[in-house]
Amino acid sequence: MESEVNFIDALDLLEWQLELGVTETIGNQEVNRFLEVKPKSESKTKANIPSKEKTTTVEPTLVASSIASAANSLDDLAKAISSFDYCDLKKGARNLVFSDGSPGAKVMIIGEIPDFEEDMVGKPFAGEAGVLLDKMFNAIGYGRSLSDASIYLTNVVPWRTPQNRPLTLNEQETLKPFLVRHIELIQPKFLIVMGNTPSKILLNEDRITKLRGKWNTFSGIPTLPMLHPSYLLRNPSAKKETWEDLKMLKIRLVEDL
Repeated sequence: MESEVNFIDALDLLEWQLELGVTETIGNQEVNRFLEVKPKSESKTKANIPSKEKTTTVEPTLVASSIASAANSLDDLAKAISSFDYCDLKKGARNLVFSDGSPGAKVMIIGEIPDFEEDMVGKPFAGEAGVLLDKMFNAIGYGRSLSDASIYLTNVVPWRTPQNRPLTLNEQETLKPFLVRHIELIQPKFLIVMGNTPSKILLNEDRITKLRGKWNTFSGIPTLPMLHPSYLLRNPSAKKETWEDLKMLKIRLVEDL
């Protein structure tokens, strides 16, 4: 019977062989390497067999839902959106347009797709539309810079689209989890959706001119559709209707005091 070699002795033997110049190990029996060469016909045949390795398909909407739900603060959510690489809009945008105003506000306003000016400064409701929005809400005693009667602003998506084109259905579905989580984190008393796109995504109806003036509900939150300030700049006659909507909102805010 062959004697057993313990680990230490085996290691010493290996080191001794290395010192002697051994560069490879061989077995106790001879091996004919020529017999191991596969015939060309067999190699070609196997080369044509499709690989059985499984490929992983990434579902952007599921990824967005997962990382959005894991965000426990607005900072977490902003970082999650910034790191999200499954939407091509990010590649063509200058800045992430996340929010403005006070996170503790009763009123959360959701605007349209970021335009050129919003993309440049990285904040929603910039430029002339932003100036008009501030005037509108200042008229009922609210504003983005007020401490006690503040508003919170965001957009339906965080990135501008190329040439300000409409969102595709895929883009809407992919980015919606971030918007929904944004609303959950703010927990507003009232939601204002301004424009066709947020109305479509949150209320399943994109005819804002017919929706406005009537209270709706999203996820249990009283929601008022309104015309976007940029629409009012193009259609000044609609400002009268918007003033009526603002008065409706003011009544609900007073009742909530």
